[in-house]
Amino acid sequence: MHRACQEDHGCPARALSIRITGQDVLTKRRRLGVDLGKSVVYQESNRETRVDVKESVRGQDIFIIQTIPRDVNTAIMELLVMAYALKTNCAKNIIGVIPYFPYSKQCKMRKRGSIVCKLLASMLAKAGLTHIITMDLHQKEIQGFFSFPVDNLRASPFLLQYIQEEIPDYRNAIIVAKSPSAAKRAQSYAERLRLGLAVMHGEAQCSESDMADGRHSPPPMSSGRTTSGHPGLELPLMMAKEKPPITVVGDVGGRIAIIVDDIIDDVEDFVAAAEILKERGAYKIYIMATHGLLSAEAPRLIEESAIDEVVVTNTVPHEVQKLQCPKIKTVDVSMILAEAIRRIHNGESMAYLFRNITVDD
Repeated sequence: MHRACQEDHGCPARALSIRITGQDVLTKRRRLGVDLGKSVVYQESNRETRVDVKESVRGQDIFIIQTIPRDVNTAIMELLVMAYALKTNCAKNIIGVIPYFPYSKQCKMRKRGSIVCKLLASMLAKAGLTHIITMDLHQKEIQGFFSFPVDNLRASPFLLQYIQEEIPDYRNAIIVAKSPSAAKRAQSYAERLRLGLAVMHGEAQCSESDMADGRHSPPPMSSGRTTSGHPGLELPLMMAKEKPPITVVGDVGGRIAIIVDDIIDDVEDFVAAAEILKERGAYKIYIMATHGLLSAEAPRLIEESAIDEVVVTNTVPHEVQKLQCPKIKTVDVSMILAEAIRRIHNGESMAYLFRNITVDD
């Protein structure tokens, strides 16, 4: 259910109104010092989403805080309908605060698929959003899908602080990239903590095979059939990919292994990586990620695995998963989201929130 809160901050000409949904409402409200206001989102008996704004929003800066629960598509529809309702009611600026941006993994073309992340960006703009605050987009290039400003905040300072304060003997740790694609992020962590770096290579990846998707041209010749293409055209044949045995580049023996990533959802790859690291001599395994989606059987698999602790931020509600698995720990990032809201409303620079942040973070 959407709820609202309003505060003036001493700027009568630029009133602030915040509409908040999701389970992480109270912390953000307390940090901003605002009261929950008057708006409601509900579903009709036929599952249609309806929004009722119970107070005037004319000429105000509106911040819609939308955490993404398990029912992703309903949350997106609530956000779109709320934004459009506020636009219709003459809100001045409509800023979406979406800590975890959904569909961010679908940001590249796969065979005959589509770039759903770009579609969602277009829908949000059409609904009336004028700005977005998010955290650790899966690919930073996603910001180019939007026709309005995007502030992509970073969780790395909070996760680095957790490593330094909560992991005993972290100086004996090594930062691990679960795949070569995660090496830049892992290198950034390793350099900030003055630790070593290891990269895992050869683990299962999403299949890129196009053997059965019908894209081969010209098609195989059948009896009595001629091709309309160029009979003399012969393209070089590419060798099929063959994944090597899983290897770890770097010495993890007798060390604490800290695997870093941006999203942890299906955990099979993380569990397999932990087993390999244990075999190579690591005596503790930590997983650090910004967004803890932890879908399906993730809590059970983590509990039964060689992983000692999974540390995620509260960009996504995961209270149920924590009850199922005590190995899951949470780092609170509401502070930086609340400060971003305050700075944007007051027209202050956002540079302070990105100090010492590199491109690879």
